[in-house]
Amino acid sequence: MIIFRLIGESFRFAADALRQNKLRTMLSLLGITIGIFAIIFVFTATDTFRSKLQESIDKLGSKTIFVQKWPWGGFGDYPWWKYVNRPEPSLRDYAALKERLEHAEGVSYEIYADSRTVKYRSSSVEGAGLKAASQDFNKTWTIDFQEGRYFTENEGKSGSPVIILGADIADGLFNGETAIGKKILVMGRRLTVVGVFKKEGEDMLGMSQDKNILIPLNFAKGLFDVQSDRYDPTITVRGKEHIAVEEIESEIRGAMRAIHKIRPGAEDDFALNKSTIASNQLDQMFGIVNIAGWVIGGFSILVGGFGIANIMFVSVKERTNIIGIQKSLGAKNYFILLQFLFEAVALCLLGGGLGILLVYIVTLITGAMGFTMVLFLNNILLGVGVSFAIGTISGFWPAYSASRLDPVEAIRS
Repeated sequence: MIIFRLIGESFRFAADALRQNKLRTMLSLLGITIGIFAIIFVFTATDTFRSKLQESIDKLGSKTIFVQKWPWGGFGDYPWWKYVNRPEPSLRDYAALKERLEHAEGVSYEIYADSRTVKYRSSSVEGAGLKAASQDFNKTWTIDFQEGRYFTENEGKSGSPVIILGADIADGLFNGETAIGKKILVMGRRLTVVGVFKKEGEDMLGMSQDKNILIPLNFAKGLFDVQSDRYDPTITVRGKEHIAVEEIESEIRGAMRAIHKIRPGAEDDFALNKSTIASNQLDQMFGIVNIAGWVIGGFSILVGGFGIANIMFVSVKERTNIIGIQKSLGAKNYFILLQFLFEAVALCLLGGGLGILLVYIVTLITGAMGFTMVLFLNNILLGVGVSFAIGTISGFWPAYSASRLDPVEAIRS
């Protein structure tokens, strides 16, 4: 009960100090407010970006591995000269992997043939991302349809002139009408629409199917060289759910080394990329941003901490005779120490609360502008924790000096 009374008294003293010396107190709290705002804003922004990027990365699937020429990680000291002469994944590699892999749920060969213009009668949509894939594309990627279906086995093998549209492409061409069965013009060829991907919305990594069109790989062979490095050929392997991703990766590596006849001890001439690589790179990148946030906010908090300590020394000086009276009435040293310490913490929590409130206001403003930022609970707790720690550190020495005052000398003052 004494502790609760102490806390209540300390908050009342802090409120009195704020009311009686508004300008002095607010100027001292400014450093804490700016510091907490800087740290929590950076953390809120990075956590929001991280969550959105992670959602995109999760679409890759935890059991999906991409056989490519270039390993992921194109920043920092990227040794591109080691990989530039590697061969692109070929149709021969794809056929051999499909035959050899036992732990694969699906194996597909995919290419991205740049942006194309799609036409239907008088309507046209520019900038459609043309993708071509082998039959197992629906097994290596999780895809849903808002209309129609996937390619049949016969359509895939025979290279039938069929196409699946992204939701945005279908809306642009048909303006809400059904797309199934209609013939559209792509690269001078007429193709029949058999399906429309379900609308996914914006994607920060550009992996949304909304603006893409998909054709069978065997049909694409008649339009261009599907093994050209212009089209970034990729072999995508999705492992079976009950098999560990490390075991799947090991099987793919062994199979690819055998297919390419790589000698024991020699380096791989291919890259095996997976979602964990992208997640680790995100952690590194955002870790650097978080450190920058701590550095920027740390200077403001340091200045704010000195300001709080200055306020508390002034407060001790102004209430020296009251301290003497309290001691003469039997107040223990720890009571005086805790009283001023709680007052310093209360002031810092007030400044930290203002900083968090500013971050929340910024999230509302950005939300109104169309970009959603989320103030996560862990960041709020971090702001409160940092404010509490700064209040404890900056208020301890003034509180300790107050607790050591001689009651007689204090009353005389």
